[in-house]
Amino acid sequence: MDTLNILYLVGALLIFASIMASTLSARLGVPLLLLFLIVGMLAGEQGILGIEFSQYALANFVGQAALACILLDGGLRTSFKSFRVGLKPAITLATWGVLATVMVLGVFVTWLLDVDWRFGLLMAAIVGSTDAAAVFSLLRNGGVKLNDRVQATLELESGGNDPLAILLVTGLIALNVDPNGQSVLGFLGLLLQQLGVGLGMGLLFGYLLSRLLPKVHLAEGMYAILILSAGLAVFAATNMLGGSGFLAVYLTGVMIGNHKVRSTEHVMRVMDSFAWLSQAVLFVVLGLLVTPSNVLNVWHYSVAIAAFMIFVARPIAVYTSVKPFKFKDREIGFISWVGLRGAVPITLALLPVMAGIDNAFMLFDIAFGVVVVSLILQGTTIPIMANLFKVRIPTNQDPKEEHEVWVSDKASITLYEFEVKSGAFAIGRHPLEISKRVNPDEIRIFALVRGQQIVVTDEETKLKFGDSVWYAMRGNHASKIAKIFNDTTLNHKAIDDFYGDWLLSPSVKLGDLPFFTGAMTSESLVDNLKPKPKDGSKSMWDQTVAEYVKQRLDTAPVSGDTVVISDEWSLVIKEVDDKGRLRTIGLKHRELPTAV
Repeated sequence: MDTLNILYLVGALLIFASIMASTLSARLGVPLLLLFLIVGMLAGEQGILGIEFSQYALANFVGQAALACILLDGGLRTSFKSFRVGLKPAITLATWGVLATVMVLGVFVTWLLDVDWRFGLLMAAIVGSTDAAAVFSLLRNGGVKLNDRVQATLELESGGNDPLAILLVTGLIALNVDPNGQSVLGFLGLLLQQLGVGLGMGLLFGYLLSRLLPKVHLAEGMYAILILSAGLAVFAATNMLGGSGFLAVYLTGVMIGNHKVRSTEHVMRVMDSFAWLSQAVLFVVLGLLVTPSNVLNVWHYSVAIAAFMIFVARPIAVYTSVKPFKFKDREIGFISWVGLRGAVPITLALLPVMAGIDNAFMLFDIAFGVVVVSLILQGTTIPIMANLFKVRIPTNQDPKEEHEVWVSDKASITLYEFEVKSGAFAIGRHPLEISKRVNPDEIRIFALVRGQQIVVTDEETKLKFGDSVWYAMRGNHASKIAKIFNDTTLNHKAIDDFYGDWLLSPSVKLGDLPFFTGAMTSESLVDNLKPKPKDGSKSMWDQTVAEYVKQRLDTAPVSGDTVVISDEWSLVIKEVDDKGRLRTIGLKHRELPTAV
């Protein structure tokens, strides 16, 4: 009994310490997942607690279950809008991108370690795929708003590249154990089976579960447990049928999350806790499993492999994968940089150990070192790189908090919290006046909070800096309200600098804009500016702003996309709706350098 209680105590304290360490993550700029790993290492055999843990099979069991839970939660929060702008490049990255990374990196590892090519490719396959837990955690909670094309591509890639990575690792393990028993056709057959069964199971059971949720009435906390258990069942059943359980559980989450009903709210709220718990348990267990001195013995290999992967293999794979989809070079550069490695490589590195491959422990230690380097180097620099590659979208259109409240099985009202910032237009105004400016029929004041206390509003109420106002809304008005509360002088300047000083309707013709009156009368300038219409039907000046932008982009538009009109003028997309229709476009003027 004492032994059991000690296990409970140590386990609970480790998770508690990991969660408390999260408070340091934002302050130190260190990825939270790395802190979880450090907690596990400190508790391990060479750490403070000296816990000896070498149960690789148990760690693999925990890893598979935790990753399934993380992917299910990631799928629940992936909107179909992401598929509109990022599906094709993400599929290419999840297939050819992984294969290209493994081939290029495998050659380098084989030379670096001076080993058989099969062993070198195995090492490359273990660290060859991006990690969903790391990508979802750092992109969604890192405080950086990226343009939708880049964000969607990275998230969909990380959610869909596990099947090929796992298949490559298992196939290369078999190739190392029995070189003569493997064939290319057999490998391709297994790949198609993994993808086909995983895709079919995910879509089928995702659809069935999304239709089941509205028909069952349970206590609020039970919905998430129902979906988690069903997701794990889909994961296990797909694996038993020879498919990719990771792909299936991710797609199951996507199908459920995009079919919003009353019970979905409860699922999302509780699943978030399950996903964080899974990440904490997974990384603490992996931290316990590693022996720090062994990792330090091969640190130079880990750094060399991580560096080659980040600066050579990953960029080659990304460029050849997404360039055909009209991605800009700066977008390609950022996607290349955010090839985060996390729990998946460490979990995959357990498989050679369990299979008894020679030098498998060295593979595990190197893979662990590569993950640490990736989390430190790439994970801590995402905001810097987003600015450097110009994929970060400035915004003052986000509320501080939002909560969806379902008033029936098919109808909901969303509560939004807006905090009055310094210099905001809302200061000195009544909260009711602000709602009337936007849409008085669909917006109601829910609460005014001042100094942590609820304030009763009356005719004399005026908003002050630091106040928080909760509005209940029907319809999509949050961004308009947020601009009134968040529009400080500094933010306003940053946004104007990004989107330009004038906002245009997508339906206005370029020829009707007064800015280009002179250009239209200058034949040489018109010839210089005018792109040749593909069908010869319309000149530049007869096109609407939306038509001109879509013609020049030749890809699905997202906020932040820029179309150059001339050396002085460019159009910057500000708002795109869920169906890909342009809503607001900024006109930006660049001052030309004065000739000396």
